[in-house]
Amino acid sequence: MTDDALPSCRAAALDSGGGDGSLRWRIDHVWGEGVGILGGPPKCAKSWCGLDMAISVASNTPFLDRFPVRDPGPTLVYLAEDALPQVRSRIDGICLHRGLDLTDLELHVITAPAIRLDQASDQKRLATTIEQLGPRLLLLDPLVRLHRLDENSSADISALLGYLRELQRRYDVAIVVVHHMRKAVRSHLGQALRGSGDLHAWNDHGAYLTRTGPNGDLLRLTLEHRAAPAIEPIDLCLVSRPDGSATHLEVAAGPGHSAPDEPIPGATAPSLHDRAIDVIRRAGGPLSRAQLRAALRVNNNRLGTVLDDLERAGHVRRSDSGITLLD
Repeated sequence: MTDDALPSCRAAALDSGGGDGSLRWRIDHVWGEGVGILGGPPKCAKSWCGLDMAISVASNTPFLDRFPVRDPGPTLVYLAEDALPQVRSRIDGICLHRGLDLTDLELHVITAPAIRLDQASDQKRLATTIEQLGPRLLLLDPLVRLHRLDENSSADISALLGYLRELQRRYDVAIVVVHHMRKAVRSHLGQALRGSGDLHAWNDHGAYLTRTGPNGDLLRLTLEHRAAPAIEPIDLCLVSRPDGSATHLEVAAGPGHSAPDEPIPGATAPSLHDRAIDVIRRAGGPLSRAQLRAALRVNNNRLGTVLDDLERAGHVRRSDSGITLLD
């Protein structure tokens, strides 16, 4: 074919995703390699949920302590409505809950005071940042602060969404865009997104947070995917320690809800003990503590507790040459 022809290939040469035609997940049953919207009415913890996703991918720890990460790596976030100290405080809280050392995470925060993705200059700057950092997931929060377009105009919004789709395909980065839903939520949540219907049509993945419970004190997470069935909606709550630290989202416990340690069908996450065994097994030989800690992305104290447990149970042996699997 000539140089000015469009690129093409035989159908048999196309990437089949997971090998069997299945969706290739970044976070199991929650988000794949495509684009989508994390939506909800005001004050429904959308930013908390988005940060939990980004920290999960960056740390290779389960989203909401339940959903395993299948494709971990660096993440990039931009929270346009929060001051940087507030962003840091939220990240610190989730990391404290997970037992993560923030200095070990490839979690990158865009600190620009404003980004306008309807402007060519800012489009180029974001693309350059993604090219340099190579994130596996990009969180943009919220859409309304990223442009000066008419969100009800299909022509205007489709151009912006087309740019984001191009970023996803060019750099293989999953993109999560936080967007508001109308207060009068419809039965089909994607249709309640504010603005043009192109927003819902653009989604490969949708994650919608709405208020539920007798007093509206719970958050219901409803998922949808273009190319995979969705699991049943999950009720969440925003919790903190008694001293107010370690604020994070978690699956709600109580009547009609999964207890903290009950598996969600189709979304059982491996424990840190199981993940440690898997890393040591895949190493094929003695592994240093530093290497294991880097692979698991946990703080040194938490790793020590896990190794003590595994050694007492007869699963691993520690020696001067490293950590070895016994079974």
